[in-house]
Amino acid sequence: MATEQIGLAAPIPVLRMFEVAKAYEFYRDYLGFTVDWEHRFGDDFPLYAQVSRSAAKLHLSEHHGDGTPGSVVWVAVDDIHAFHAELARKEYRYAKPGCPEDGPGGPGFALTDPFGNILRFAQPE
Repeated sequence: MATEQIGLAAPIPVLRMFEVAKAYEFYRDYLGFTVDWEHRFGDDFPLYAQVSRSAAKLHLSEHHGDGTPGSVVWVAVDDIHAFHAELARKEYRYAKPGCPEDGPGGPGFALTDPFGNILRFAQPE
């Protein structure tokens, strides 16, 4: 029997959020992601949304049981020093990026979103 090649797309992490305004302030306004789409099952239902920047995509969910606060997402960056400088110039009172340091996967830094999720940005060597 021949083995059929089945293509898989890159996984999209689902991160729990508890307040849409704070999530958008962090992901859209600070990190520079775009809100691609939003979904609610009805009026006053929890929000499920996709944000993206370049090829990176994340799903943000207010739904109970989606994601676990404290999850870690590793994101590859083409130029970690330019990304660090971009964020360091912004006025965001809840997070300041530490200087990129050598680590597994290349130099990088981590930021924690308002809900305890950790984003590790690194430039693969």
